[in-house]
Amino acid sequence: MKLRIATRNSQLALWQTDFVIAKLQQAHPDLVCEKIELLTQGDKDLSTSLAKIGGKGLFLKELEQALLQGDADIAVHSLKDVPAQLTPGLELITFLARENPSDVLLSRDHIPLMQLPKGAIVGTSSLRRQCQLKALRPDLEFQWLRGNVPTRVKKLVNGEYDAIILAYAGLKRLNLVDNISETLTLCLPAVGQGVIVIQSRSGDEAMQKMCMALDDIDTRICITAERAMHAYLGGSCQTPIAGLATLYEDNVLLKGLVGAPDGSLIISEHMKGAKKDAAQLGEQLAQQLIDKGADQILNACT
Repeated sequence: MKLRIATRNSQLALWQTDFVIAKLQQAHPDLVCEKIELLTQGDKDLSTSLAKIGGKGLFLKELEQALLQGDADIAVHSLKDVPAQLTPGLELITFLARENPSDVLLSRDHIPLMQLPKGAIVGTSSLRRQCQLKALRPDLEFQWLRGNVPTRVKKLVNGEYDAIILAYAGLKRLNLVDNISETLTLCLPAVGQGVIVIQSRSGDEAMQKMCMALDDIDTRICITAERAMHAYLGGSCQTPIAGLATLYEDNVLLKGLVGAPDGSLIISEHMKGAKKDAAQLGEQLAQQLIDKGADQILNACT
């Protein structure tokens, strides 16, 4: 059988797709896979912040179109790039085991965040990261940083920034972890960060059955809670929302955060619930965030 896989053509996206292909061929030795490499709008416009050009969904549109038109059978994404509201006619069928979801700091001379000099220039493409770091270090200067992972690292090395913020998972997958100066344990990551996900057309039982061997149930439970929280909160691409679920025995511990883009107000909360109630837990935590005033931030950012 031949399987057509839509993917972005960035180095990280291709690594992730090759990883999926290797796993699929382990489970199905006779499977022949064809990569359909696509350039998304999010990859074309590297000079504008994601919040201004439409958010992370811009990394999916062309891949999803290939699925809907029947030009591809599945698509491979970084889950953090997938909006809370899915495109009608498509669904997420497989969640691969999660890599470390942490954000990390890369800095010149490996200086940690709290020791960066006043006014140091920090590059990030994420309002979520920016708002949390501004709350910790309001004296730093934050500038937009776009481009693929190696390009961002190169900009730091070339002296365009004093430090940059990236996801550990991307650096690990591209063998760039030696550049990490500090793991930002005080920052809550993006919903779904560190997870590779497979998308197909809704109701495509053949694809669901084929990809079932790659699905990680623990990751699926955590993601169910995180994405339920995100969907309940709504918000726009200009709203800093963070969330992370972890498993503890038979329970899910979910942490959530909504912040003002300038870091002036950050509302956070956490809850614990049974694994079987992961979706309900996400919605309950979202409501607690709203009750604490998150709706004021959400309404101001939409």
